[in-house]
Amino acid sequence: MASLRTDEAETHLVSRSVRVSAPSFRAVLDAAEAPRTVWSAPDEATVVGEGAAATVTADGPNRFDRVREAAEELFSSGDVHAGTEAARPRLFGGFAFHADSAGGPPWEEFPGARFVFPRVQVTYTDDGAWLTVNAVGPDADVGAVEKRLDRERERIASLPDAGPVAGPPGVVGRRRTTARDDWNASVEAAVDRIRAGDLVKVVLAQALEVDLETPLSVPDVLERLGDAYPECYRFLVEPNPGADRPQASFFGATPERLVSLRGRTVETDALAGTTGRGETPAEDEWLAQELLNDEKNVHEHELVAQTVREQLAPFASSVNAPDRRVKRLATVQHLWTPVTATLSTNEHVLSLVEALHPTPAVGGLPPEKALETIRDTEPFDRGWYASPVGWIDAAGYGTFAVALRSAVARGDVATLFAGVGVVEDSDPDREWDEVQLKYRALLDELER
Repeated sequence: MASLRTDEAETHLVSRSVRVSAPSFRAVLDAAEAPRTVWSAPDEATVVGEGAAATVTADGPNRFDRVREAAEELFSSGDVHAGTEAARPRLFGGFAFHADSAGGPPWEEFPGARFVFPRVQVTYTDDGAWLTVNAVGPDADVGAVEKRLDRERERIASLPDAGPVAGPPGVVGRRRTTARDDWNASVEAAVDRIRAGDLVKVVLAQALEVDLETPLSVPDVLERLGDAYPECYRFLVEPNPGADRPQASFFGATPERLVSLRGRTVETDALAGTTGRGETPAEDEWLAQELLNDEKNVHEHELVAQTVREQLAPFASSVNAPDRRVKRLATVQHLWTPVTATLSTNEHVLSLVEALHPTPAVGGLPPEKALETIRDTEPFDRGWYASPVGWIDAAGYGTFAVALRSAVARGDVATLFAGVGVVEDSDPDREWDEVQLKYRALLDELER
């Protein structure tokens, strides 16, 4: 069942925005009250949200429907003056990977689904910044919101300069959830199931808990991730702060878009198959060509691309997927097929999220057997790792990414996650090395 929690019982919404000369992203995020929200995507505005004028939560297998219903209720009655489309009212959040997520460490405060309608947000666009104040409930009158907007504009203008970006906090200890021998046995068992015909592919993941020399500065690490991975989707999701423990922050810079919907146009990605980066341009190109011709990686990638096309087909009048290519990131290269579709009827973005999650790039095939294998094999709770994170607007449009290259930080402890696709010719040692390579995206921003 979904829960829509607001300041008051009614859901009348008021939103006002004004153009501002905003301080840096880090200054705004550092000063923001919890729970904080960040969304930054290629070709989209960057949003920093603070507080919650309303919160939508849901658990169980119907959580996508429940969130959609609560979002429609929230947006059903509103007085909105956004000033620019980028500053329009939106819900930001995401879902757990499994429908019945256990909420084990470090996910205790993360339910099956949680979305926040920020009380205050700053939106950075190509032509400037906008400050937005939102209110929900019977006391959400225009006068009160506009007065709050004036106060917030003064506060934002008076924020001190954030100064230079701080370096990584340093890693002083590590704990793996999966020992090397256990990993080898798990991959070999999965390969046996694939050869027996029970599975086609399964994605197995690991978690790495690290002790930090100093507590993590989320604004600094997100800034560094933006510099290192400008083509990725950066996100920050925080639950309400607990009274007796440090604030939990789920963040990352993921290369994989799950789905973007605007009007009847859908964009998504098939991203599977990985290799490293070369130390020279020639070596880099050699690795890319090797990846394009590697039988195991191409097989894994085509499973994902074909399944994405099949998952979109019931909604679409046309689906277009060009030839696979290589997507280069700072530490890895991936096989990538961008997929576009035109819907045959109007759909809510969450209908597509539900249809696509989990893709074979993070779950496997057949989906039910793969999820069963993941549960039986992984000695930790995936929580929101590899899950859909993104935003929804009043029209039912939105963008969601797959929460890869991600971590949960709490004080001076962070838990990182990474996974690999296992197919019939997978080698446990090679898959182990690929997991370590994928950890580098975040470890490089934590280690000194």
